[in-house]
Amino acid sequence: MATIKDIAAKLGIAVSTVSKGLNGASDISDDMRQLVLDTAVEMGYASKKMKTLKSRKVCILVENMDYESIDQFGYELIVGFKLSAARKHWDVTVIPANLNMQAIEKYDTYMLKNGFSGAFLIGFALHDDWVKQLSKTTVPTVLFDNYIAGNNHVGYVGTDSFEGIQMAIDHLAGLGHKQIAFLNGSKNSMVSEQRHQAFVQSMEENKLEVKDSLIEYGYYVPDCAKYHVPKFLKQGATAIVCASDLIASGVIAEVKKFGLRVPEDISVIGFDDLPISNQLEPPLTTIRQDRIDLGKSALLLLDGLVHNVTISKLLLRAKFIKRESCSTYNPSAVKKIKSSVKKVDDPKDNPDSETES
Repeated sequence: MATIKDIAAKLGIAVSTVSKGLNGASDISDDMRQLVLDTAVEMGYASKKMKTLKSRKVCILVENMDYESIDQFGYELIVGFKLSAARKHWDVTVIPANLNMQAIEKYDTYMLKNGFSGAFLIGFALHDDWVKQLSKTTVPTVLFDNYIAGNNHVGYVGTDSFEGIQMAIDHLAGLGHKQIAFLNGSKNSMVSEQRHQAFVQSMEENKLEVKDSLIEYGYYVPDCAKYHVPKFLKQGATAIVCASDLIASGVIAEVKKFGLRVPEDISVIGFDDLPISNQLEPPLTTIRQDRIDLGKSALLLLDGLVHNVTISKLLLRAKFIKRESCSTYNPSAVKKIKSSVKKVDDPKDNPDSETES
């Protein structure tokens, strides 16, 4: 492993200058400090403090995910991670990330400069700059719901989406539903692609027809429902599976705008089991992700990577939570659903209708 002397020799500068660059001293230029940091990363340098096994400084980098209150998805992920870290006396810093900070500085340089021994990344997309750089990083890193192949320093923690979606489709098929729609999350997400594949596979295993017109990508927010529910109704859907509880809350609200009832006319299933799911009217049938355990598992995985245990994926089992948003397929409701389509076709009857830009 490279030393300060090795870095100094490579750059042809004094050891004291390298030390200043690594420790953020103010009496060298920003350009020189950046050169020292970049070279240190390139040579695989790690400080003595970062190599100490008894106490480590790690971070949770959060992008595009709310985490400030217990009602938000990221809250319990972070709590679970911190609980496990405390038992190991690790110091955890939560850092909001954005595209601008990723453009300014490379991931490995940022980690070295701030003395972090590892990181847990949540809410990132595969096309983000730092995620792209993870294929070559030597920093122990755990991703939530994203996967980097071929790098022993990076692992993935998540919930088994295939098992979760399978339970949802099995339940609806058992209730007699055949026209089942799927409102997914954003396209720029590995987990959205997994859930799409799981939906198709589960429908086929239940010998149900998969219709492209009943599958849409949206975003993990309630508002996306208004763009897609009208189309699902027009296609005769009697059940809608959603990639998150927030999406499902928007679906229920949108269905009601068309004078339809949940679950008597339309059955709805969510994913996550956020606190909101039990507060909806009706309470939402959903697929639970145990976010506390996911956070704990992320720390377990990161600890393994730190100790050169090359864990690729750590998947938790999903759990089916049955509430009141699903009911047996009702043939008499089909006529009512079709009649509600008039509101889709006639803007005068549906003043809130919009098209996606």
